[in-house]
Amino acid sequence: MKLQCLALSVVAALAFEAQAAVPENNTDIMLQGFQWTSASAGNWYSQLEANADEIAAAGFDMVWLPPPSQAGSNEGYLPEQLYDLNSKYGTETELASLISALHNNGVKAIADIVINHRNGTGSWCGFANPNWSMQAITSDDEAWGASGSNCTGTRGNADSGGGYSAARDIDHSQSFVQTSIEDWMNTTLKGVGFDGWRYDYVKGYSGSYVGIYNNATNPYFSVGEYWTSLCYNGEGCGSDANYPDAHRQLLVNWVSATGGTSAVFDFTTKGLLNRALETYNYAILKDSSGKPQGAIGWWPSHSVTFVDNHDTGPSGACGSGQNHWPVPCDKVMQAYAYIMTHPGVPSVYYTHYFNWGLGTQIKSLMALRKAQGLNSNSVVTIDTATQGLYAAYIDGKVAMKMGSTSWSPSGSNWVLAQSGTDWAIWTKAADEDDTTSDYQRTVVLIYGQTASGEDMFVRGGIDHTYAANNLGLTCTSSNYSCAIPITHNNLRNATTAPWKANDTYLDWYGTESSQSTAAEGTAMDWTTDVWPSSWGTAKTVAVDGYGVETLNTYGQHYWMLDVQMDCSKAVDGVWFEFKTYIKNGAGWEANVSQSGTPYSSGNHFAKCGKVNVFQRGVSEPVSIHDFP
Repeated sequence: MKLQCLALSVVAALAFEAQAAVPENNTDIMLQGFQWTSASAGNWYSQLEANADEIAAAGFDMVWLPPPSQAGSNEGYLPEQLYDLNSKYGTETELASLISALHNNGVKAIADIVINHRNGTGSWCGFANPNWSMQAITSDDEAWGASGSNCTGTRGNADSGGGYSAARDIDHSQSFVQTSIEDWMNTTLKGVGFDGWRYDYVKGYSGSYVGIYNNATNPYFSVGEYWTSLCYNGEGCGSDANYPDAHRQLLVNWVSATGGTSAVFDFTTKGLLNRALETYNYAILKDSSGKPQGAIGWWPSHSVTFVDNHDTGPSGACGSGQNHWPVPCDKVMQAYAYIMTHPGVPSVYYTHYFNWGLGTQIKSLMALRKAQGLNSNSVVTIDTATQGLYAAYIDGKVAMKMGSTSWSPSGSNWVLAQSGTDWAIWTKAADEDDTTSDYQRTVVLIYGQTASGEDMFVRGGIDHTYAANNLGLTCTSSNYSCAIPITHNNLRNATTAPWKANDTYLDWYGTESSQSTAAEGTAMDWTTDVWPSSWGTAKTVAVDGYGVETLNTYGQHYWMLDVQMDCSKAVDGVWFEFKTYIKNGAGWEANVSQSGTPYSSGNHFAKCGKVNVFQRGVSEPVSIHDFP
């Protein structure tokens, strides 16, 4: 579609109470589950269904699916018969099966709603299924009186937004149009399982109609595509220069028009990231008030951030597909490091995750975001935004940088969590101002030989009976009084990182609230002291989250737990119990009888703040020692 520079005066963003379709402090992450060429790939719904388990394991909460109705174009953006859900992406049965697989994995399905325009069936203006009169067409549509057009009779009202010449512009002021669209969304789309909406080309009609449709359909989530070109310093736009403030003003104005019932894709942030990553001039990411220079700086809870989508980015290899406005291909992970640490609701592009081999890195960033509790309203404090360096603190517990200039966060207790070319992210081990806590790095290494597909988990804390008799504690799964608070230091292992998300205790109870149900407690990572050349490229805990680990001087198959642990919650500020479980393998280890412990137990006893080395099923530790 052709984009035009728009000029609007900047006015204050209106504040609305959060609606059901746009929750505050939202921790969801969305996957765009298709690319521009997906409809030509054959049986796309079934291909995507095959990835349902991976989508859930990665931590995605929503999948944005392509336009579902029969259309005059392969991609679905020229809809014809709305009620017919057999499209180039697959049959209605296959769509229902896909959505069912997503639901079974706890993932919501978001439908692409194309209602700005519609193709006639067999003619320019003959609408069938549902049947509409020509009064559904705006009075200023180009079809009226055009050569070869059959558009005659009573016209609708003037268009409430911008025109779209490839199909007929729909007049949403008509009550029969509204009723028909609401019925389609409530019965047909919700009937097949859709939970929410992504509205296409919303600059083509007033945002007030999205408010009407959302109030009538009560979606789980709603987001609109308001895409206009962005001028950075007036270049190429003449007197119509659409600077960043004016650009994001269009976005928040549209959200305001919906009554706050819908979020909007943050095209301002997307465009600024493009330019910053091309030029390394990160100054453009900070506005005059010190906030992020995008919709996330004004209305973050109602902003959906993204790196690329089916229109802006490639479909497959770099440079392929639509590719209208892509992030530089070699800077994609920098962009994901930004959106996964900043406010807004992040959206991941299918091509990047599944086609470019970036899935493991993106998954780790997602796990870090969730483990740290970052959300759509997280607070950004920008430390530096200049040529060669962008650095910021988010919610006071995450720090990140982009650019070639060296930087590290100030203060103590920062741990490098993830990094790549010209980007790095740190997490804060504990609140250094919390005088009641005593967070110390604690490592457990335990030998347990496993086979491919097997993973080790650990559960632990303080024995309930001992706590009741000696500490005056009544411990339950609801109060976690016998659990030990932890934050994970290693979120680099793409397999285990999603299991560590929202895992904030070493406890006896299994999965915590919002933790992946695939976890069997607290996840550990496989380590070794050497990596034979016959295994191929060496993997290390420092880079990959598993493999060679400097603390492991003992051999292969020593699984590691590396956390910041609140020693104030341990017995005598020192001791905690644990036992391991091998998933898809040997299961729980046998009871042990360790000497020199504060009380008797069939579990291992380890010390908070130490390196603790054990073997499964063996009573005495290999070593308990200080960090080197």
